Amino acid sequence: MNAFLRSCVFCWALLCSWCIQAAEPAVAVYYGSKASLSELGLYDIAVVEPDHGYDPVRFRQQSPGSELYAYASVAEVLPDRAYFRKIPAEWKLARNGAWRSIVIDQTPAQWPAFFADEVIAPLWDKGFRGFFLDTLDSYRLAANFDEAAQQEGLVRVIDTLHQRFPGIRLILNRGFEIVPRVRDKIQMVAAESLYRGWDANLKRYVDIPAKDREWLLQQLQAIRERDKLPVLAIDYVAPHDRDATRDTARRIAQLGIIPWVSDADLQTLGIGSVETVARRVLVLYNGADDPALNYSSAHRFLEMPINYMGYIVDYADVRSPLPADVVRDRYAGVVSWFGGAIPDARFKDVRAWLTRQMQQGMPVLMMDAPGIPLDRTLMTTLGVRSMEAAPAFPLKKAEQSPLMGFEAEPADPAHDYSGWLLTPQMLQQSRQLLSFDDAKGQRFVSAAITPWGGFAMSPYVVADIPGTEQSRWVVDPFKLLKQALRLPDFPVPDVTTENGRRLLMAHVDGDGFPSRAEAPGAPFAGEMLRREILERYRIPHTISVIEAEVSPQGLYPRWADQLEGIARRIFAMPNVEIASHSYSHPYLWDRTVSHGLFAESKEVDLNLNIPGYQMDLRREIEGSVDYIRRRLAPEGKPVKVFLWTGDTAPSAEALAISDAAGLLNMNGGDTSITRSNPSLTEVKSWGIRKGGHLQIYAPVTNENIYTNLWHGPFYGFERVIETFEMTDAPRRLKAVDIYYHSYSASKQASLKALHKAYGWAMSHRLHPVYASEYIRKVADFYEFAIGREGDAWRLRGPGQLRTLRLPPGMGVPVVDAGSGIAGYVKGVDGYYLHLVNGAARVKMREEAAAAAALPYLVDANARLGEWQPQPDGGLRLTLEGHVPLELRMYLPPGCSLSSASNANPISAVPASDRSAIRSFRSAHNRAQLQAQCRAL
Repeated sequence: MNAFLRSCVFCWALLCSWCIQAAEPAVAVYYGSKASLSELGLYDIAVVEPDHGYDPVRFRQQSPGSELYAYASVAEVLPDRAYFRKIPAEWKLARNGAWRSIVIDQTPAQWPAFFADEVIAPLWDKGFRGFFLDTLDSYRLAANFDEAAQQEGLVRVIDTLHQRFPGIRLILNRGFEIVPRVRDKIQMVAAESLYRGWDANLKRYVDIPAKDREWLLQQLQAIRERDKLPVLAIDYVAPHDRDATRDTARRIAQLGIIPWVSDADLQTLGIGSVETVARRVLVLYNGADDPALNYSSAHRFLEMPINYMGYIVDYADVRSPLPADVVRDRYAGVVSWFGGAIPDARFKDVRAWLTRQMQQGMPVLMMDAPGIPLDRTLMTTLGVRSMEAAPAFPLKKAEQSPLMGFEAEPADPAHDYSGWLLTPQMLQQSRQLLSFDDAKGQRFVSAAITPWGGFAMSPYVVADIPGTEQSRWVVDPFKLLKQALRLPDFPVPDVTTENGRRLLMAHVDGDGFPSRAEAPGAPFAGEMLRREILERYRIPHTISVIEAEVSPQGLYPRWADQLEGIARRIFAMPNVEIASHSYSHPYLWDRTVSHGLFAESKEVDLNLNIPGYQMDLRREIEGSVDYIRRRLAPEGKPVKVFLWTGDTAPSAEALAISDAAGLLNMNGGDTSITRSNPSLTEVKSWGIRKGGHLQIYAPVTNENIYTNLWHGPFYGFERVIETFEMTDAPRRLKAVDIYYHSYSASKQASLKALHKAYGWAMSHRLHPVYASEYIRKVADFYEFAIGREGDAWRLRGPGQLRTLRLPPGMGVPVVDAGSGIAGYVKGVDGYYLHLVNGAARVKMREEAAAAAALPYLVDANARLGEWQPQPDGGLRLTLEGHVPLELRMYLPPGCSLSSASNANPISAVPASDRSAIRSFRSAHNRAQLQAQCRAL
């Protein structure tokens, strides 16, 4: 039998002997610094470089059942380690030139205590309880060594760690010879390079020879069978080759070995038994096209569809060097959207960068204009013959895909039309979305899905409506993104819904609090707001004031006592959370951008006219919050939220000040889709990130937009109902947000419009929340992680966002006792999945499969607290909201729902059918419930 056949037989024997083993933990080995705690929480064990600042205590709280392990090198040390200087020269046994490290002699009697004190103890104090011990075999790099003595020293190190740190958990990287002596003190054994490895001398990835693999498999089999320990194989593949990474992990897993396949430096989130979904899309833009990122086309138009599909946008301004670490572990694709040519000094670098991304298999979507002249290399990569050739008119439409004409039909080509002439091979391999034939028979392509991604060129992306400020999508952005970037379906973190019901919130900017109302006695608008709205609609409200409008040192000192009294009464209400709307209501928050955009305008310095005051970010944010805390807020009631004023486009500096003050921030976005402007270009993203800080946009805009900047009609805000309806179907794009200013309570027409908006909300099955709750959910969207584990999905988030939407075609979620899933409900755009907390593992079943066997939550207007499945198939649950409780439960035959406490009883809503979905109500906003099931 030849070596290859012996190897195959041996591998099959391993597969047969290991396939009956219990499921092993999912492990990641990641020495980078960019993965979030949620991403690492997808794994049962995540080994990290401890110097990168990961907090194991916070991780343990956020991801119960998962654990961070700290990397610790036993027999090698890098000179930049803090303890390197303390190592005696006589302990330095050799040098590892490939990694520029020093090999440490394991035989000195003091070495185990030194390693425990200097390496492990500081990490233990930080909260690490698990450790990945590396370089156990490095003594073999020395010219002379006593192998038995070195191994004895390693055993003493492990014994010392167990004596010093009770409960410590250890993973050994190799050290096969000592495993039988320490197997009761270690959790797992790892080995590198089973199928693919890294040659540190040649600096390249290599295939492992069959004889080396066979030897390593024998060692791993012995550990599994003799020592009853799980084993982990760490292989190395080029980071851009995701297919090879996936295939190598699959081959390792088929042997029953825990797989982890990553790049040679372990700087990327590789693939193991769990594969993290890459949720980022990098968008290239030219900062010279617009005065600020907020106004760029990519942000205004494209980020919302990207967010809706579950992805996060990272922006890169082509005027600066482009990021070098755009890899498939984190990025699903790259989009460029340039309004015109990028700076001449940058186009060569941008061109080379784009070529490299495409050649490495990163999907690229080019929007609107290429922005760069093409060289031969990029033209070959794109499959373009020419971009300069002028078509011979007249042009005749050749192909139009259903993706085109989404909101507006493609216009006939203008005299300056320019499309792409593709090579015959690229034409054959691509799917034309829109193309034209000229009088000479040449095919010009304006939009296509290509092997490298796709493109859609102006004017067939977004069209302006002549004579208006409106725009329309020509191409379907959802389908274009999905098809060009090859975006897979996965459970999408959803910020619009919780427990199956669309979120409802109400928040008020403080403008006009001192205005006199059109009512007997001319009360202040703030008082009318309290009487007419807050007392009547007992849903959660987030209410703000502008300090300079109500304080004794502000603009109206003679009314300050009355105004502050009204504010105190409002802030004391149980359905109100407190917010600040600044000190002087600045119109522009980013003065760097502002002076470029409004260089000749007084709006640069526009705010309330306070004598002697000049705009100061800290005074506006921290100062106004401090004033409210000292003078207006009831004792013990915090000021949670800061609501941006004016153009609602804060700078990164302003966002940093807000974050440092512990405030949640919101406003901006201006979603205002209506029947007279029925375009998704009017629906904005969840927020925008600047300098590592996140601004949360209000779900919909305020009455100022519907009333022509408060010039009338003053009843215009009733049209917000159109926005509520059009952002719920055919896709649920936004929560319901009744957002307005205090001055809306000053006019009878605007007050009636408010009553209509509230009446609409009260008549629908919604889930009321405070703005702070919504803000935290959106923040979680950017942190949430999804991983694929065979036929299941692992879901991890910080815990505030608890809804995932399953795109149509993914099937129906399976609810079982250990899934972390409380239930689901079908919506217009897929099933909405309810998480018990921030972690879950879910499988799908076919739509036509048998009904669920266990009770589950269909929907509720309250948040889940306790959710405890019982051994008999029943469960105990707690719901707590802000209004009288409403819920629906799926109750299989033999199951019933009742109150677990007499204090907060529930009553069943009479049903006209015998459906297994039953409705319940309570006069209270909290209930402890139990579902009991009897055997039939």
